[in-house]
Amino acid sequence: MLAIIGGTGLASLDILGSARREIIATPYSDDAVELERFRHHELDVIFLPRHGKDHEVPPHQINYRANIWALQELGVSKIIAANAVGGINAELEPGALSVPDQIIDYTWSRDHTFFEGDLEEVKHIDFTHPYDPTLRATILRSVNSVNASQASAKIILDGGVYGCMQGPRLETAAEVSRLMRDGCDMVGMTGMPEAALARELGIAYASIALSVNWAAGLSAQPITLADIHQVLSSGMSFINSLLDQIIRDLSQTA
Repeated sequence: MLAIIGGTGLASLDILGSARREIIATPYSDDAVELERFRHHELDVIFLPRHGKDHEVPPHQINYRANIWALQELGVSKIIAANAVGGINAELEPGALSVPDQIIDYTWSRDHTFFEGDLEEVKHIDFTHPYDPTLRATILRSVNSVNASQASAKIILDGGVYGCMQGPRLETAAEVSRLMRDGCDMVGMTGMPEAALARELGIAYASIALSVNWAAGLSAQPITLADIHQVLSSGMSFINSLLDQIIRDLSQTA
């Protein structure tokens, strides 16, 4: 089963038709996790809006453990996460996409592991390659298919390092300079601990990152929410088409 985790700009998946509501209790929250289940292209798809239906949960307060646990409880084996990011790499101008292959975690104080408390033994996951290579390859093939059907192709970066910051504020120019020195190609706020938690539960995880602005200090123009929402609005049409194609492609190999 596939899960899609929607980020900023993707709070619903109306393109998939009618949904059945799922409410899953977890050990990590007094509140149940609410999700939507779809049947699309003969594939079961779970949708989870990371920030809530009304985008009311900031990045540092998302209950990542409850979310990923709930997906496992439903039998999810693959997760595709949609992330809005600031572009650092010269190829990631606003509106461009990336399918990152590495991540650096700069966050703090987030509940970042299931391996704590009364354990029988200490456990360590191999996180050398944080994004599942097979799922990444599926996304990239689907991008090529959608691009081939469009009047103008969407710029896509195959790979890249996602720098995950704490948020909810945007970064300073000096912080972005540090990210550049560290080798980051983009900066976001929600990539971790989501990716690591999925790995701990054995769920394949990959990301579609939409650049919604140049990262701080890389453009002479100030970063405004109005500009970000304009890019999100124009980019979501492609993201929806891409997700539809991914589901179609995965259904043929299920």
